[in-house]
Amino acid sequence: MEITGPPAGPVRVPPLARRLATGAALDAVWENEVGGITFRVGDDRYLKWTPAGAPIDLTAERDRLLWAAPHTPVPRPLALEADEDGSCLVTEAVRGRSAVDDRWLADPETAVRAIGRGLRALHDALPVESCPFDFSVPERLERARSAGLSPDPALEEAPPIDRLVVCHGDACAPNTLLDDSGEWTAHVDLGRLGVADRWADLAVATWSTEWNYGADWTDLLLEAYGAARDEERIAYYRAVWDAT
Repeated sequence: MEITGPPAGPVRVPPLARRLATGAALDAVWENEVGGITFRVGDDRYLKWTPAGAPIDLTAERDRLLWAAPHTPVPRPLALEADEDGSCLVTEAVRGRSAVDDRWLADPETAVRAIGRGLRALHDALPVESCPFDFSVPERLERARSAGLSPDPALEEAPPIDRLVVCHGDACAPNTLLDDSGEWTAHVDLGRLGVADRWADLAVATWSTEWNYGADWTDLLLEAYGAARDEERIAYYRAVWDAT
């Protein structure tokens, strides 16, 4: 599993990002696996830039943030533009620091509890019946095939739905923000948000504790969330994650 994180060296600022910063200082804070960069813009904005041709749809993320914002703390979109080099989504800053900030890497127990509580709050707050976005297994497998991947046909046989919720879609540890007291404050990177079994999030959230904190904190996260461990669904939804 390739882990994204803060840039390892100097970062070229794309011209579009510099223009949208409107003179404010740009600080590169995150780099993803396809070369996308997230910049802090001054004190009150963030700018996510993704290169042209990358499999990241910032329009999809903007639309999901706009839908989710009345129900749960997420960044509010301010601008979305594209040029021949890539596209940029500018959002308001939200309160808190990533659960993989150095402060929380040194205190994973607190971070993991906050991730679990935050994910439960997200699932409880977002209304399934009015959500226009799909994160179901059939949708994900079809999208993977359209991108040229070949998911194992055995993944078509999903376990019965445990609880249908609006999933975050990328519930890895970095996408929960915490305040200085260790309480969750918001969620970010909602470009895959959609309706699915809650284990589509829980399987990945628990898995990410190993990637980010160097140990398996599955039981603690599930305790904080309020769900009993389900080995079948954990294994299945981790396999779907890898395949899609």
